[in-house]
Amino acid sequence: MSRYRRRVVAHRAADRVLSRPGALATVRERLAVLDAAGDLYDLDESADLYGNGVVEALEERTAALLGTEAAAFFPTGTMAQQVALRCWAARTGNPAVALHALSHPEVHERNAFSQLSGLRPVRLTGEARQPTADEVEGLPEPFGTLMLELPLREAGFVLPTWEELTALTEAARERDAVVHFDGARLWESATYLGRPVDEIASLADSVYVSYYKSLDAYGGAAVAGPRALVEDLRTWRHRYGGQLFQQFPTALSALVGLERELPRLPEYVRHARVVAAALREGFARAGVPWARVHPEVPHTQEFQVWLPYDADVAAEAAVRQGEETGTLLFARAWDRGGPGLAVTEVEVRAAGLEWTAEDVRRAAEDFVARVGTVVEAQG
Repeated sequence: MSRYRRRVVAHRAADRVLSRPGALATVRERLAVLDAAGDLYDLDESADLYGNGVVEALEERTAALLGTEAAAFFPTGTMAQQVALRCWAARTGNPAVALHALSHPEVHERNAFSQLSGLRPVRLTGEARQPTADEVEGLPEPFGTLMLELPLREAGFVLPTWEELTALTEAARERDAVVHFDGARLWESATYLGRPVDEIASLADSVYVSYYKSLDAYGGAAVAGPRALVEDLRTWRHRYGGQLFQQFPTALSALVGLERELPRLPEYVRHARVVAAALREGFARAGVPWARVHPEVPHTQEFQVWLPYDADVAAEAAVRQGEETGTLLFARAWDRGGPGLAVTEVEVRAAGLEWTAEDVRRAAEDFVARVGTVVEAQG
């Protein structure tokens, strides 16, 4: 059995995990999500056809939450952002998009900007941090759109401060550019920024949000903004193949996520900070010569952990801990962060609220002991 499959099996069997994402659930368990849908939408209404009905209800709910005139539902976030940025390029007359080198379109979309939309990415910085207003002001070429990923996942789910975010958007407008937020995880950013999501969204000309990353829906995304722009988005959604015949299961699961998970996100973020501090203490107690939790105080309920081990060793130790103890501290893959460095992501959701700081510290110590066992076995 592959390590990935072992990790999934261990996650499902574990008594204690920090997060139980719906993506790893069974079909039956995922269908149970819709048990609450009848309280949120009249299930005796006709099913949606090509984006009406429950899809429209979801769009209206999203626009209301974000304080925008309208919103358009998309089957994927990649399609949503490609369409949004393409529409802005047509309106501004400039196909250049200023963005971070670690942003999702640059790292995970196989050059879709240039291959599909004729857009041209202009990188503000490649450093593992949010860009600065000075970098926007000093970009040596014009651009039509500034795209900001909030939070920036590849840099450790980091956010700017509210003052920095305001300065970034003002700097873009000084350059006669529009602002688009890649808000795949915008919902949970409100705690760190200290503002409600509609106030955050008001800084941008358009905002993309995901329904499955933190709300645990089956999938789907939306772009919210001015009504005229959203009408353009719907036209291009059809052209890109996003005008699906029926999408009611995904739309209903998104409504459930907005009702159930959205109010709990601040609690997850707060507890992630408890977990992060306890991990540092546990590694210190276990005698790890160097360890890093990044950011030191998480900005959202997700953060990175860096350890001085080979990635394969860390991954094997993590799986064995789950298999042998029923406690899976690190449920995601481990990557090489450099020679002798391993990095993984940690997410805290409802299941993680059951962990005390001491639970985390002990699990960290046990994980480190298993790293030693794996190294001995390989040696």
